[in-house]
Amino acid sequence: MSDATGGLAHVTAGELDVEYADVGPRDGPAVLLLHGWPYDLHSFDEAAGMLAADGYRVLVPNLRGYGGTRFRSDDAVRNGEQAVFATDAVAFLDALGIGDVVVGGFDWGARTANVLAALWPERCRGQVAVSGYLIGSQEANAQPLPPAAELSWWYQFYFATERGRLGYDRNRDEFARLIWHTASPQWQFDEATFPRTAASFANPDHVDIVIHNYRWRLGLADGEAAHADLEQRLAARPTIAVPTITLEGDANGAPHPPAEAYRDRFTGPYEHREVAGGIGHDLPQEAPRAFADAIVDVDAMARRAGESAGRAVHNGR
Repeated sequence: MSDATGGLAHVTAGELDVEYADVGPRDGPAVLLLHGWPYDLHSFDEAAGMLAADGYRVLVPNLRGYGGTRFRSDDAVRNGEQAVFATDAVAFLDALGIGDVVVGGFDWGARTANVLAALWPERCRGQVAVSGYLIGSQEANAQPLPPAAELSWWYQFYFATERGRLGYDRNRDEFARLIWHTASPQWQFDEATFPRTAASFANPDHVDIVIHNYRWRLGLADGEAAHADLEQRLAARPTIAVPTITLEGDANGAPHPPAEAYRDRFTGPYEHREVAGGIGHDLPQEAPRAFADAIVDVDAMARRAGESAGRAVHNGR
């Protein structure tokens, strides 16, 4: 995946120089796709191509700490708390002069899509969120789970230690490959697919961002004061009114909530889809057609909702 010039583009956005792909017609309706850990923008290669062929302008950034995305200042805090990825996304859209998008993502990217839709609904025509509603808080994360559930989060506890930080730094590729296999146990990715993404983990800020993300979740690292108000709003588990489709693979080996646990968080037009065929955690890469179709369908839901609201306003005059 690349932009129209044949390579990835860069834009100054907030405190970052963001590396991103920009595919499809520049005057098409905009779509923002957000990856998770340990993945990168290549998770959307096929889905982005499908959407571009349907006339969408598809923007796929590498998150802070991945690929060619860099901090503009050596003094910037290498912050990985949940709110900061959403403020990065808003700054990215502002830098490109884009008003609103359909936003889609998985893992960290689904959480960021949730945050955007909840706190900046004017920037989101709709969203596609793999594994549903993932907004959390340090207070909620402080509550213990049953032992079997805690076992699934072993890497969070590993990352809480300096041994874990050092181990991840020394073994980034091996660690990521292990997560890919456990999170998507039926995904038979080829030997060209993994190295293409693993190159993104060589980013000099990658380890700092990953470790801070997971330590922040456990209350072992502070966030930035500038995001405290946003985190307070997110801790209340805000509802999301923008049109939403949630997706779940039938073979997701990563911890994820059941659909019934988050249905009440979506108060606007909503649909949940189970994707069959041994589909794991990286659903956009494993089932690109299903993911792309959901983007197109949620955009149609948004248009219908807008037309209905327009009729209601007209009839009320």
